[in-house]
Amino acid sequence: MLELTCVTAGYDPRDPVVRDASLAVAPGESVGLLGPSGCGKSTLARVAALLHRPDAGTVTLDGRPVRRWRHRAPRAQRTAVGVVFQQPRLSADPRLSLRELIAQPLRATGRRTEVPDRVAELAPAVGLTAELLNRRPHEVSDGQLQRACLARALVLRPRWLICDEMTAMLDASTTAALVAVVEAYRREHGAGLLAVGHDRVLLERWCDRTVGWQEISGAGAPRESMSPTGAAAAPTSAGPSRPDPGNSRRRGYDNPVNSCVVQDR
Repeated sequence: MLELTCVTAGYDPRDPVVRDASLAVAPGESVGLLGPSGCGKSTLARVAALLHRPDAGTVTLDGRPVRRWRHRAPRAQRTAVGVVFQQPRLSADPRLSLRELIAQPLRATGRRTEVPDRVAELAPAVGLTAELLNRRPHEVSDGQLQRACLARALVLRPRWLICDEMTAMLDASTTAALVAVVEAYRREHGAGLLAVGHDRVLLERWCDRTVGWQEISGAGAPRESMSPTGAAAAPTSAGPSRPDPGNSRRRGYDNPVNSCVVQDR
C-alpha cells in the first residue's frame, strides 16, 4: 500500500502548497488524482515519489513508514517507485542519448550488466527505434523524449508508478500509446499507479477510480473551477491562482535518477 496521511508540504513552511492531504493506493490499483492547475497536486506527487519531504504528515510505502527522502531514502524504497513528469525536457539530462537516459537507474544502482537487455526490451515497448536511441533530447520530439522517460521509470521494475501529468504535452495518439504501455506493465507486474492530471475524461477512462483534489485536501480546491472535461476554467477571484512550484522551471531539469536513485556509497 502507498499511503499519504495528513500531508502538508510546500516550498515555504509559512505558506504550504498542500495542506492536510490524505490518499491511498492499493497494490495493483490505479488511482487518478484530478485537480486544476495550481492546486498542489504535483507537489503531492513528488511527496509520494519520495522526492520531496513533507512539512507534516506521514507516507507509508509497502507497510513501512518513509523517514528519509530523495537519495537518503533506503534503496529498497527509492527504487520501488517510478515517476514520469509532465515536461520531459526538464527531467532529462540534455547531455545523454536516449539509450543512456533509459539506462541511468541501472547504472546508478550498480546493475550495469542488465543495461543491454533491459534497454532492448523497453525501447520497442515504448515505441523507440534503435536510431532514436542514439539521439540526444534536443534531437527528438517531446513525445519521443517522453517515451524514453517512461522507459526510464520502468527500467527497475518498480512496484509503484507516479505519472504527474504525463500526457499533458502529448498528442492523442502518443497519449494512447503511453497509457497502453503503463497498463501492460501494471497487468504484468501488479504495480499500483497514481496518475495526476486535470483531464477528467482521460483519468476516468484510465484509472480504477478518480478522486478530486477537494476530496483529499483539507485546504479544498483553489479559487478556480473545473470544466466538464476537467480543464481549469477562468479564476473566480480577482487575481490568478498560485502556480504549483512542483512544475516550475526554476529548478532546472528535474531528474528523478539524480535526486532519488543514486549510487549508494
